[in-house]
Amino acid sequence: MTLILGIETSCDETAAAVVENGETILSNVVASQIALHAPYGGVFPEVASRAHIEAIGPVVAEALEKARVPLDDIDAIAVTRGPGLAGSLLVGMNYAKGLALGADKPLVGVNHLEGHVYSLWLTERDEPVRFPVVCLIVSGGHSEIVAITDHGEYTLLGSTIDDAAGEAFDKVARLLGLGYPGGPAIERAARDGDPQAYTFPRAMLDEGYNFSFSGLKTAVLRAVQPPHDGKREPKGEGLTPDQLAPGVNVADVAASFQAAVVDVLVHKTVRAATEYGATEIWIAGGVSANQALRRAMTERSPIPVRTPPLSLCVDNAAMIASAGYFRYIQGYRDDLDLDIRPMWPLLSIKDAMRREGA
Repeated sequence: MTLILGIETSCDETAAAVVENGETILSNVVASQIALHAPYGGVFPEVASRAHIEAIGPVVAEALEKARVPLDDIDAIAVTRGPGLAGSLLVGMNYAKGLALGADKPLVGVNHLEGHVYSLWLTERDEPVRFPVVCLIVSGGHSEIVAITDHGEYTLLGSTIDDAAGEAFDKVARLLGLGYPGGPAIERAARDGDPQAYTFPRAMLDEGYNFSFSGLKTAVLRAVQPPHDGKREPKGEGLTPDQLAPGVNVADVAASFQAAVVDVLVHKTVRAATEYGATEIWIAGGVSANQALRRAMTERSPIPVRTPPLSLCVDNAAMIASAGYFRYIQGYRDDLDLDIRPMWPLLSIKDAMRREGA
């Protein structure tokens, strides 16, 4: 039995978890900062890092207590190294280093995107996973399609060239005055709307596997704002209902926008899975909680689709502990001088070890 303590502070959730053998969650504690950032319509980095400092100690203590595992029984400590907000990452990294030094435990730095992939490893399944699989990682900061040929073996097929899908959800929700976080707000509004009411663009639909959602966001802006006087460009901060263009139905806009995002994500992912001979499609990250995305992917995919439970879609430490376990059993260790990597790409374990000189 191998026990991994996971720590995650890449953005606006302070999280800690204990996972057994990379698959069994013994505890998974998440302290959310949504209420702190809601007034800004997005994550305020300085506020996030200060909140992490206050929460990290109690969250880790609670995770160990709920798992009924003393720190002495932990085999290794896995911590998010990147990508993410620098100030937030530093809080988790320094706390993990302190625990590793004080308790004489190995330290394993984990890529946040790899953590999202391993949220699928913590779900129940009827049959063992057969590689290769194709994973769509969609969140507030990331939209990637990754081919996975084995544990820790990744090939990046495509990524966003501008806004990530979750970022577009947040910006459009703010534009429509629907609040933060944008993903759930758009999804709620879309339930009462017509997804065909507006014909929004599906950018780069058949051009490789990269994504672009900036033009879609601008198209929504043009559709809902009243004509401006030509002297100044409309901005796109949140609008009130009386500031929308005449005849605009927010539910229809939300549904049409959501349909455009889902179409692009599903089309490119299914095409990638077909081309690379995948046995399954996985969806991970915050936007994987979107029910329209789940339904469309399942309906249009010729192979099984696996999604995490809603509790593992958001940033959490169980996924970091699971990813850390598979790195740990392959001999991956990090020194206590480990640096954060705010812009860290997703690398295969062998490539990561080679770059680190391991």
